[in-house]
Amino acid sequence: MGRIVEWFRTIARRIRAWWVALRAPGQFLCDSCRYDYGDACRRPERPNARRCEDYRRR
Repeated sequence: MGRIVEWFRTIARRIRAWWVALRAPGQFLCDSCRYDYGDACRRPERPNARRCEDYRRR
């Protein structure tokens, strides 16, 4: 059962990454992210992330 759950999580991450890329093509996600201020985001990709699991649109 654990394999199935992990498989669904992987599929969900891929679908989310595809959706985010579709909404912001050719842009850095940090420019339109809700967490783009101060120390709210500590990801090493910041401020030039093209993929991010924490991305939330403003």
